[in-house]
Amino acid sequence: MGRTLFDKIWDAHRVAETAGGAALIAIDRIFLHERTGAAALKSMAAAGRPVHDPARVFAVMDHIVDTRLGRGDQTLMPGGQAFITETREAALAAGITLFDVADRDQGIVHVISPEQGIVLPGVTLVAPDSHTCTQGAFGALAWGIGSSEAEHAMATGVLRLARPGTMRVTFSGALPSGVTAKDMALALIARHGAGGGAGHVVEFAGEAVRGLDMEGRMTLCNMATEFAAMTGIIAPDAATFAYLAGRPYAPASFDAPYWSSLVSDPDARFDRDIEIDASSLAPMVSWGTSPEQAIAIDARIPQGPPRVHEYIGLDAGQLIAGTPIDAAFIGSCTNSRLSDLRRAAALLKGKRIAPSIRKALVVPGSMAVKRAAEAEGLDQIFTAAGFEWRNSGCSLCFYAGGEGFEPGSRTISSTNRNFEGRQGPGIRTHIASPEVVAASALAGVIADPRKVLAS
Repeated sequence: MGRTLFDKIWDAHRVAETAGGAALIAIDRIFLHERTGAAALKSMAAAGRPVHDPARVFAVMDHIVDTRLGRGDQTLMPGGQAFITETREAALAAGITLFDVADRDQGIVHVISPEQGIVLPGVTLVAPDSHTCTQGAFGALAWGIGSSEAEHAMATGVLRLARPGTMRVTFSGALPSGVTAKDMALALIARHGAGGGAGHVVEFAGEAVRGLDMEGRMTLCNMATEFAAMTGIIAPDAATFAYLAGRPYAPASFDAPYWSSLVSDPDARFDRDIEIDASSLAPMVSWGTSPEQAIAIDARIPQGPPRVHEYIGLDAGQLIAGTPIDAAFIGSCTNSRLSDLRRAAALLKGKRIAPSIRKALVVPGSMAVKRAAEAEGLDQIFTAAGFEWRNSGCSLCFYAGGEGFEPGSRTISSTNRNFEGRQGPGIRTHIASPEVVAASALAGVIADPRKVLAS
């Protein structure tokens, strides 16, 4: 019987089997951020445990850094500066690579790791962040862990892991114009539930997946955790190799035969298979408080739990399009890369956001993305349209007690979670693609980007 892509990476990294049936898996890369990095490193130092291989460990300031221009260590989050300074001190003491606040390569961990060529096909990569699955887009086994697991991985180079199940999600056909990887992910979660991938590694396959560029593949894998999967993964191909070529941490010459072998064999069997006709998809937008509560932008809101309707302030039977919004956000590890900003800017060029929009932000995923966007003049398009242009970071993807939207605001956001309070107390968040965010900001209501593209 053939092996899946996951099987091949698992087998290559399995060090030993434990008495309880789990395995010890070798870990190739570990990434920390300032919310948890200091705690893990300081705990190890206090116990007298050095980092096993500092060259494989990286840290970045991304979660609570201020994204306003001219920033420093100060943050709007109460006590946030201590997280930054303590992580810096601990990282330097441990001898690991740090992408600091003022580093030209600073950015969101799941954006800068691919940019730097830290993630590679066939590696195992972990970080104390659930969206580490983003990096499965490169044919890596990448997943989120807790702080104590990060300590264990840094000290020993292995983690104890129960073998997950395997699932293949095939998107057949080609995507229609105006439909993106974000829409693919939301459609999957809406159809099969926020718990549909629980206990599985999800391999994304099919014509529509192969048609995505690397940044689109990262968006798709990013949302695997919203499907409750351990991670998402896509077999590497020529697009993967071309993206990684010349990156600072990528090898000067690729192991082409090995990397090319990282595909599921034709006779490989998965524990579960799902197929979705990509050609039937439309732009999606969430209507409730879970990513599974999402519908096509021209659809009506279904009946959901009363608590959800009460929080979001929308009734069953309403069209989601036309719902007034107060704020717009483009950013996050899901949709803050250069191609995301290009597509949003294309809709906004020469236009102005609606007067009813009280706050509109664009937060690039990395300083490299910011520089590239500025070189193309995208920042000028955004600011002329009424958006504020920021430095890179996680920003208002989540509320950390600092900056927020006006209480009670309804936001349209390119982020990945629409939970109650995710972007601040009482904030009602609708997640969608950057195109939907841009079109909605122009209209002042949730709007279909296809109509802007057609105008």
